[in-house]
Amino acid sequence: MLQDLLQPVHAAGPAPRSEEPEPRTLTERAYRGLRHDIVCGRLEPGQRLRVEHLKDDYGVGAGTLREALALLVSDALVTVEGQRGYRVSAISLDDLRDLTDTRVRLETEALRQSIRAGDAAWEAAVRESYERLSEAEAQGAGRDPEHWERANRRFHEALIAGHCSPWTRHLLDILYRHGERYRHVAIRLGATPGFDRDVHAEHEGICTAALSRQEARAALALEAHIRLTCDLLTRHAEVAGQPLSAA
Repeated sequence: MLQDLLQPVHAAGPAPRSEEPEPRTLTERAYRGLRHDIVCGRLEPGQRLRVEHLKDDYGVGAGTLREALALLVSDALVTVEGQRGYRVSAISLDDLRDLTDTRVRLETEALRQSIRAGDAAWEAAVRESYERLSEAEAQGAGRDPEHWERANRRFHEALIAGHCSPWTRHLLDILYRHGERYRHVAIRLGATPGFDRDVHAEHEGICTAALSRQEARAALALEAHIRLTCDLLTRHAEVAGQPLSAA
């Protein structure tokens, strides 16, 4: 059934948002570098971010680095402690559950609206992103987690691209970054992005329902997909006997 839905159409899909253009300013470059290192765990949860040390690591001045850190505060990836400076935001299972609940509410509604409003270009983008994600999954998510993350992010973005709400996409972008951060924690605990599950089958079910315009089924499949990630990360942390904040 999915192969029938994946037949090409003539209209081109919207450009993927996950392929970011080159940074235009030093602040943007430092912001992206810091964001990547926080998400991937190079800068650990709770770690103090000393401007006088980090400015050399990222090749910018102190003022530019503070501007980048201020942007990360708005993304909730960094906290500021008055006169004591900046820290990488802490993580916890309670935070992961809250993050998951919020993402489910926003993303499933965005998918419903996208299915209602999506045109041929939207369908083409969903097909194309699903095919790329399938290729990444066939290669093995554990072999190149960052490649898998980019393909996974592109697929989720394509699903909701028919919903014309910049605020929704902005908030989901922040939530996705935090979810990615927890997946990297799971990897450091010995898991892979698709552990104990058939994540390809999950994506196929979401894609099939969305392209069939089965709004309720697509939303339910997406919710189950997002919640299973949280459930499995929680279980893996408990089995490992190691709190997420110490990973």
